[in-house]
Amino acid sequence: MSIWWSLHLRREAASVPLARRLLLGAMETAGVDPDISYDLSVALSEACANAVEHGGGAERGASSEAYRVTAYLDGEKCRIEVADSGPGLAGPPVARPARADAEHGRGLYLIRELTDHLHIGGKPGRDGTVVSFDKILKWREDAPLLAV
Repeated sequence: MSIWWSLHLRREAASVPLARRLLLGAMETAGVDPDISYDLSVALSEACANAVEHGGGAERGASSEAYRVTAYLDGEKCRIEVADSGPGLAGPPVARPARADAEHGRGLYLIRELTDHLHIGGKPGRDGTVVSFDKILKWREDAPLLAV
């Protein structure tokens, strides 16, 4: 069984829960274990929030005012990519724990802790950042689209 979808979203805070709800709905319909779905939905929310906050270019325009979310449920794995058109990373990405009282700086750390693999990179030849992560899926016993 293989399912994939892609969204082109405006860099607005309201797009984050929209992406999360779509992912949760697709995973519930497919029969993915709720704990796995929840972990992936939190990771997706963090990646989308980063794209909304940091994903704009120096000049305002259509390319910097949107970001893309793509999710693949393929066999026993889910892979999610969030790509923005921001200035890209100034240096190596930091995925370390933030202070307990910090309001920012936890996103990449949470994604790394909730998923099996995390990759952060740029778009070849263009500005922007791509955050991709994956997780091995577990299925409910009554899963209608159980992987074969």
